[in-house]
Amino acid sequence: MAHSRRFDLSRLLRPRSIAVIGGKPAAEVIRQSRRMGFAGDIWPVHPQHDTVEGLPAFRSVAELPGAPDAVFLGINRHAVIEVTAALAERGAGGAVCYASGFAETGGEGADLQARLIEAAGAMPVLGPNCYGVINYLDGALLWPDQHGGQRVERGVALVTQSSNIAINLTMQRRGLPIAYVATLGNQAVAGLAEMVEAFLDDPRVTAIGLHIEGLAEPAALARAAARARRQGVPILALKTGRSAEGAQLTLSHTASLAGADAVTDAFLRRIGVVRVASLPVLLEALKLLHVVGPLPGRDIASMSCSGGEAALIADAALGTGLRFRPLDRAQTAWVAATVSELVTVSNPFDYHTFIWANAPAMTETFSAMMAADFDLTLLVLDLPRGDRCSDAAWVPSLEALVAASHRTGRKAALVASMPEGLPEDQAQRLVAAGVVPLLGIDDALAAISAAAEAGDILREVETPLPAEPVPLAPGPVRTLSEWQGKCRLSAQGVPVPEGRLVRSPDEAVLAAEAIDFPVVLKATGADLAHKTELGAVRLNLADAAALRAAATALAGLGEALLVERMIGGAVAELIVGIGRDPLLGLHLVLGSGGTLVELVGDRRILLLPAGRAEVAAAIRSLKVAKLLDGHRGRPPGDLDAAVDTVLAIQDFALAQAGRLAELDVNPLIVTSGGAVAADVLLRLVEDPDDR
Repeated sequence: MAHSRRFDLSRLLRPRSIAVIGGKPAAEVIRQSRRMGFAGDIWPVHPQHDTVEGLPAFRSVAELPGAPDAVFLGINRHAVIEVTAALAERGAGGAVCYASGFAETGGEGADLQARLIEAAGAMPVLGPNCYGVINYLDGALLWPDQHGGQRVERGVALVTQSSNIAINLTMQRRGLPIAYVATLGNQAVAGLAEMVEAFLDDPRVTAIGLHIEGLAEPAALARAAARARRQGVPILALKTGRSAEGAQLTLSHTASLAGADAVTDAFLRRIGVVRVASLPVLLEALKLLHVVGPLPGRDIASMSCSGGEAALIADAALGTGLRFRPLDRAQTAWVAATVSELVTVSNPFDYHTFIWANAPAMTETFSAMMAADFDLTLLVLDLPRGDRCSDAAWVPSLEALVAASHRTGRKAALVASMPEGLPEDQAQRLVAAGVVPLLGIDDALAAISAAAEAGDILREVETPLPAEPVPLAPGPVRTLSEWQGKCRLSAQGVPVPEGRLVRSPDEAVLAAEAIDFPVVLKATGADLAHKTELGAVRLNLADAAALRAAATALAGLGEALLVERMIGGAVAELIVGIGRDPLLGLHLVLGSGGTLVELVGDRRILLLPAGRAEVAAAIRSLKVAKLLDGHRGRPPGDLDAAVDTVLAIQDFALAQAGRLAELDVNPLIVTSGGAVAADVLLRLVEDPDDR
């Protein structure tokens, strides 16, 4: 795991001198740096060779003419330790450890990695078990293999743990300018957060893309992401894999609703990182952000010379959150004046082929459409393959799109319905002209949605960083009875039904008369976590006879009987839970509640602490929100009271962070005048006060 302190990676990423130590991999680093036009010094180190790739070789680190800014270690894992210590003592700016066989193998490898960390000291090291880093801005490569990139003046930065995925990304033919590629391997010394911070130090980086296999230090990443947000540099992430599951047996609905991947989603969204679902979408979204930046909204327009393409993109947009906003009367008239009277103006817009290959005419049409002020205007167009066909009749469409974008000052994109529908050279020309080339309709729309989310993040008020995870205290976890759980939450300000704990039917009747009918009767105890499934609940008992019969039937099911006031006037039911992720800590789960909670699966997850507005927005995003708004003439629910209750539950969780294993409030009954925790499941690390 990477250290929590920040390392200065500037010399390693932007070196003036590079030392390469080792055999074939080190020699390849020299060749790759020369091909990319690196203008600094390159110093080979080899104990037996007089020259490496025509350069004079030094026998050891001690013989180098100065402290190198960057070092590539292409030597075996045992030799790495001593050489790393020598480099740190010499004052090197940083190193790439290419060798494998460290912590990823366990046993001796884990011990070697610990020694590597100690040897590095304050010197940053990438890896071990990684290829290194490519700087396409300055032509500096600590990279022992082929790659597909080229020199650029500005571009996006890519970070992966996997060197193979990094190589694949450099081979993209999508017109994406890449400024940096960095691989992290085991992240023994410098990790993901440090790399993001280092990229933010370079104003030539326009956006950052992460491929994450595992979150080593979420708090450090949160701080780096907060800085990126302040600087206006969007971060996208493709997260794969799953966090380790908790060791304890889970009883609550919360545990089944809040899977590890959903918690990761909530974490990334909270810190301002946009999550994407695939490598193609990552590349397309980064390209869009590089060319036109985060989008101000989700209103888009589509133009094509085919009704089939118009229908295709309209269908593909369903469920993406993007909107093909209709044109108003004046906008429609403006567009109609530029096309044949046989053309129907709409959005998506099929402008037919009457003006095909006529760049001036298409410029007028495209300009009129863009003037309707969409957040992004798309031209759907696939070019013919260049080895067998001519694109001469297609190029005027590209020229018109660029001209219309420049004339109107509006953001525009060319969308090829298939990735092979736009050659790389044309994509590069569009990027240079300020128009986004997007490949594949589905990936393009996903990229546009990601860019709109990036815009949302930059416009939002920055939220507090997630709370530092508090480990669960040692000791056995005890499930409290419902009565005990409600007493704990009530003391924190959570409204619960008025109730009495009784031992017999006669006591139940006396309690109900004090509370007032109708009442609810429950068998309660630590072993009755799911009372409804066990038939241990009786609702709406209206008189003493009904209550006595129910109490007789439930006798012996639990440790005691709980008599509570029946909550009337329910508008909606929510589930409010607190889950615990082994890496990200406590989180809040909000969902549509009741007995069908897991079947419905409608939930939102928020990292603690969540603010009032965040909680309210999460509740409003649930399907049950229609009921809270007053469905079909029914009275609306008290959203403010529901939010107050959720925040009180959160306060309890934060106060008990070291002892809280699980918490379910299901249902939280929302009425027109309040919110009441009707059922509670609480599991805490055992303490004498719980007894």
